[in-house]
Amino acid sequence: MVVYCNMKNYLVIGGSSGIGLSIVNQLVIQGHHVYSTFFSNELDQLNEKANYIKYNACSDEIDLSNVPDTLDGFVYCPGSISLKPFKRIKSDDLIEDFRLNVVGAIACLQKALPKLLNAEKSSVVLFSSVAVKTGFNFHSQVTTCKGAIEGLAISLAAEFAPKIRVNTISPSLTNTKLSKKLLSNEDKINANKERHPLKQIGNPNEISELACFLLSDKTSWITGQNIITDGGISSLRV
Repeated sequence: MVVYCNMKNYLVIGGSSGIGLSIVNQLVIQGHHVYSTFFSNELDQLNEKANYIKYNACSDEIDLSNVPDTLDGFVYCPGSISLKPFKRIKSDDLIEDFRLNVVGAIACLQKALPKLLNAEKSSVVLFSSVAVKTGFNFHSQVTTCKGAIEGLAISLAAEFAPKIRVNTISPSLTNTKLSKKLLSNEDKINANKERHPLKQIGNPNEISELACFLLSDKTSWITGQNIITDGGISSLRV
């Protein structure tokens, strides 16, 4: 992995597990200053070289007083996978998911915005889902929330240009703590592999590589994009 000499400041919301933790780890390896939030994890389970803030995306107001005045990048990772038939969706559950996925992203980004504007150029990465563009059974609650993230991102990319780039990543099923119920045994794992043309489940490290790439100066001409990382499931029939 390349280690960059140009040290920057990054804020990763939800960097305590899965893709978020992988992003934190990669940014630390690259030599950057990383600030991140955790909720349920113990500090000794996290990257000891990152600076962590305890935060509940569903209820807390984030405190960024210990984060530097200049931020070069922001990532919002919290999400949910609530799969159920449409007729079983309850308003309270939908509101809770929307609060986690969308309201939390907006609240954190509003708090971080002055620090992002202090940088010469900065980058924001949000997470959607391949299900927004590809219809899957029982995903209406997920896609309602993640579709809102895609709309938010494209609007902010226009509003913040040319100062701040904003992009989304839309993975398919990825092997993280969030998806453990869908990958709880070998039969489920193999069945989900077979659904994808590349015959594998998403790897959080590969997705975090993409997120770190979008945060870097190497993508200084990319904004307003939704990048799908899905093993081919949305576009191939093999």
